[in-house]
Amino acid sequence: MKIDLLYEIETDRPFDRAHQRELFEEVLAQVELADRLGYHAAWFVEHHFLVEFAHSSAPEVILGALSQRTERIRLGHGVVLLPYPFNHPIRVAERIATLDILSGGRVEFGTGRSSAYEQLGFGIAPEESRAMWQEALSIIPRMWRDEPFSYRGRFFDIPERHVIPKPVQQPHPPIWLACTSPESWRLAGLNGIGALGFSFVMEMEEFAANLQAYRQHLAQARPVGEFVNDQVGAFTMVFCAPSDREAEELALEAFGWYILSSYKLFLAHSKGAGWQVLRDRERLFLEALEGRSREVFEYLREHNSIVVGSPDRCIEGLRRYEALGVDRMLCLMQVRGIPLPAVRRSIELFGREVVPAFHGARQEAR
Repeated sequence: MKIDLLYEIETDRPFDRAHQRELFEEVLAQVELADRLGYHAAWFVEHHFLVEFAHSSAPEVILGALSQRTERIRLGHGVVLLPYPFNHPIRVAERIATLDILSGGRVEFGTGRSSAYEQLGFGIAPEESRAMWQEALSIIPRMWRDEPFSYRGRFFDIPERHVIPKPVQQPHPPIWLACTSPESWRLAGLNGIGALGFSFVMEMEEFAANLQAYRQHLAQARPVGEFVNDQVGAFTMVFCAPSDREAEELALEAFGWYILSSYKLFLAHSKGAGWQVLRDRERLFLEALEGRSREVFEYLREHNSIVVGSPDRCIEGLRRYEALGVDRMLCLMQVRGIPLPAVRRSIELFGREVVPAFHGARQEAR
């Protein structure tokens, strides 16, 4: 199992221009450190309008910068939002290929649709987003292969054109799908692409069932790309410190906040087109959740959904995912509320003491 990092780029208010610059520079420095320590990949989400929760709205720019500041670590889009006009498939093909060239063939191409809240902000009909994703997904690998390329479909009508440049990786970078429901796990399998699963929002048994279903559908795949990416990634929150107590004290409020914020965003923005305002009953329920970060954290810890503690405890937690057949562990450490120096110390300790347990001999930080 390979160990990766994942970034939303979270921050507290107020975020003035100087603070934003400091935050983004620190995130770049953290990934440079992870590169030296031997982490396998760094993934960046694409989200829009999610204040405090995710400021990574232009991951292609961040990953472009990292392509010139790192040497070995793979660079993951976790994920590119394919419904248009988030991103037009021609622009996606061009950007992924360019990043692959600049990074020397280190790109991981994750795909997804995002939430109705974000889709509506771009004028996308949520009920059309899955079909848009599927159509864009089906033609992007062809743009890297066909010379010239043309296509006429439901959402895209592209006359004969040469889509350039082409990626370094042959035949193209690995393709993935962010999986948040049984249906998305099924689609990842049928399309022959990797599954990036959210493990902290479900019991381990449920995650294992989704993984099993993915493997079954993968056997029936009609791959959209030139090869089947049969890897499974699991995304969860991770924090490492010299002692279990120190790690829990630093992560408790932040991880609880992340889960509650995720739930709020889902509840407030997943009711379909036009549904924007919480009803009184749901608003009162959310108010009752405020201040419950400790209980949320303890529940996640007891159910092995998060990985928090000393290096030994972190290794123990990760072994559970490895035993399920997970290939890639996407570790979210930079969470709002944890001081940035503490995040950097966690990345370093985790890289020195935990990553080698899965990757072999460690890289020394310079």
